[in-house]
Amino acid sequence: MTESHTSPGPAAFSYPGHGTNARTGVAICHGFTGSPLSVLPWARHLADRGFAVSVPLLPGHGTHWRDLARQGWRDWYTSFETAYLDLAARTSDCYVAGLSMGGTIALRTAARHEVAGVAVVNPGLSFYDRRVRVVGLLKYFQRTTTPVREENSTAPTTDDGDYSLTPLAAVHQLRRLFSATLRELPAVQAPALVFKSDADVVVPPSSLELLRRRLGSRELRVVRLPHSGHVATLDADAPLVFEESVRFFLEHTRSMTPPTAPSETL
Repeated sequence: MTESHTSPGPAAFSYPGHGTNARTGVAICHGFTGSPLSVLPWARHLADRGFAVSVPLLPGHGTHWRDLARQGWRDWYTSFETAYLDLAARTSDCYVAGLSMGGTIALRTAARHEVAGVAVVNPGLSFYDRRVRVVGLLKYFQRTTTPVREENSTAPTTDDGDYSLTPLAAVHQLRRLFSATLRELPAVQAPALVFKSDADVVVPPSSLELLRRRLGSRELRVVRLPHSGHVATLDADAPLVFEESVRFFLEHTRSMTPPTAPSETL
C-alpha cells in the first residue's frame, strides 16, 4: 500500500486498489477541524481488502484554525467532489463515505452523483448548541470558541494541526452546509449505511432522525456503536465500522457476489 505522502502529519491518502476489488472505489471525507488521520485506519483497512481508496485533505484543514476561518463550505464540498469524480473515473463502482461533517459532504455528493452507495459515521445535520441559530450574527462579535471535548472517548488524539480554537465564521459555514445538504437529501437514491455512536457528544440524535425522514433512498441501514464516542473510526467500535462497511460495499457492487454471513446491524 502507498500513501500520497511520506510525512506523519495531515495529508491526503490514496491507494490504487488490487485484486478482485480493484475496480471498486471508496472516497472518504474527514470531518470538521479534522484531517485524513481520523479516517486513516478505515482507509487502510479498505486498501488492505483491495479497494481503490481516496481521502482528500479539505481546504483549511491540517494546518491552523486561522486557515479554516478563510474557507467556505463550498470549498470543502468541491474538494471532496473532485476527489470522488477522479476516483469514479478510474473505477467501475464508486462509493462515498465520511465521518461527521465528512458524512454530510458524502451525503450531498450522493445527492448530486450516481454513487454506488454511501457509508457515513456520525454524520452531522444539526447541532446541540442552540446558539448556532444566530452564529451568522454572533461571528461579528465573537471570533472564536473552544471545541467540544469528549471526556470518555478512548480514541487517540491525532495531530491534525492547531485547532485549539474554532472560528465562528467556520461554524457558520458548517451550518450552511447542513442546511444545503438537508434540502438535497430526497435526491439520494443510493443505498445508505449509517453508523451512530451511543456516546456522541458532538452530533445530536436529531441528525439521525432528520436523515431518516428526508433521505430519498429506499435502503437505509443503521448500525449502533455502543462503545464509541464521536470519532468512532478511531474508537472501540472501529473494527465493526470497518467490517460492516466492507460487507456493505461488497453487497452492492455489481460485479461481486453478495456475502452470506449475517449482519450485526440494528
